[in-house]
Amino acid sequence: MNKNPEIGQTIQTGQFKTNYHDQGHGENVFLIHGSGPGVTAWANWRLVIPQLAKNFRVIAPDMMGFGYTQRLADATYNMQNWVQHVIDLMNALEIEKAHIVGNSFGGALALALAIAHPQRIDKLVLMGSVGVHFELTEGLDKVWGYTPSIENMKTLLDLFAYDRSLVNDELAELRYKASIQPGFQESFSSMFPAPRQRWIEAMCSTEEDIQKIPHEALIFHGREDKVIPVDTSEKLFHLIQNSQLHLFGKCGHWTQIEHGDRFNLLLNNFFSE
Repeated sequence: MNKNPEIGQTIQTGQFKTNYHDQGHGENVFLIHGSGPGVTAWANWRLVIPQLAKNFRVIAPDMMGFGYTQRLADATYNMQNWVQHVIDLMNALEIEKAHIVGNSFGGALALALAIAHPQRIDKLVLMGSVGVHFELTEGLDKVWGYTPSIENMKTLLDLFAYDRSLVNDELAELRYKASIQPGFQESFSSMFPAPRQRWIEAMCSTEEDIQKIPHEALIFHGREDKVIPVDTSEKLFHLIQNSQLHLFGKCGHWTQIEHGDRFNLLLNNFFSE
């Protein structure tokens, strides 16, 4: 039987064990996934890890409450604990400083990390990022309100991708099966219960804090993103002093998949400068 590629290595982080992928050599790059149902670091970053690993050491963890990272019965899922999880993982791996790439929910986490622990972050990449105020979209409401079925997963995949050819029935079945792994839906449904606007606010950093971020930042967004509105990235671009913004046309919420070659090239160049 083939080993599940979503399961990488395991290390103790605080009170629980973290599942993470660790490939390549060089400067450290942490990849922080989004908050979709059944999400794992590998599902989110499988097309990015091998490309970046040619030039960098790439670490992609399943964040607390997601994927194959150990779930604690009494866990509290909030930004403070997610930030601490990344710091605990960096400490466990004896990594002092890393570039951070955050996708969606992971973008909010990357911002919070840069604000709370600026000395641990090198460069910052935000992709379809949460972290500033916006009105809950119908798309995000459906993502966070997901209940397991193949039909519901197909609906979500249609929301994520601009190009429907990327979201075939095989992928929907794969992601549906991932969403019903033991413990996955239980922790997921407990994270963002309705009304959901409050969870967007809970992930926000203050505009004052964002303006003080000293790091160089590269910001990506798909013009046709139905999950996170494109003006969130435009707002981040205006707030972060040392930032650049790349908008992709004919692109939904999956920049790293829909425009993978360009995304990887821009990332490589940004970290190599």
